[in-house]
Amino acid sequence: MEDLTTKTTEIEKEPLPEGEAKKAMEAILFAAGHPMPYDKLAAVTGHTVSEVKVFANDLAAEYADRGIGLFCFPDSCQLATRETYASEVREALGIRRGGNLSASSMEVLAVVAYNQPITRSYIDTIRGVDSSYAVGSLLDKGLIEASGRLDAPGRPMLYVTTEKFLRVFGLHSLEDLPETEALSTAEAQLEISKDLLEKAQDTEEKAPGADYEAPKEPEEEVIFERDAEPEDTNA
Repeated sequence: MEDLTTKTTEIEKEPLPEGEAKKAMEAILFAAGHPMPYDKLAAVTGHTVSEVKVFANDLAAEYADRGIGLFCFPDSCQLATRETYASEVREALGIRRGGNLSASSMEVLAVVAYNQPITRSYIDTIRGVDSSYAVGSLLDKGLIEASGRLDAPGRPMLYVTTEKFLRVFGLHSLEDLPETEALSTAEAQLEISKDLLEKAQDTEEKAPGADYEAPKEPEEEVIFERDAEPEDTNA
């Protein structure tokens, strides 16, 4: 008996000429104001993801000496103002400068960045204090995210940095993180957080949506006293 099931076939989009594809990408990125995934740009222009990445890098080179830049990340790209002109942009638009991340949040962020995927209990071990408040704060800001669970008793959550982390700190990938000769030591990982903090202060206006509210953490946290009541370290 003949199968009467209706089958749909995907109609491939006719690729735009390279020049038009680049112009279309430029228009999309300008209108979006946030990172656009390469696969979305590929679907719109009719090109492959690999081709779109090449186009994005070409556009980035064209914007090298402009007040705005095209910043390429592992899975997306974005048009944004350069940090060099942050003060002028804030003054012209009446933007109030946001607060920076607290010292404890920067420490947690550095530990996650260099050890990901990592559990909160391991973060606590490196810092020597409970880090639940800082972890929650970074999750709320979108700088870290949950990435599955560790195959161990209690199945604790694993955390990794996000693409927003790269944007906020002006990094193209995790390979751009500052190098240190002693990443295995807690002291080195906590020390590198100071470098990241300085980088964040320099680039906080680079990408739209990268501003922060003033830190709400108690002062005790900055001098490494507990910032919250200890909870299950397997969380």
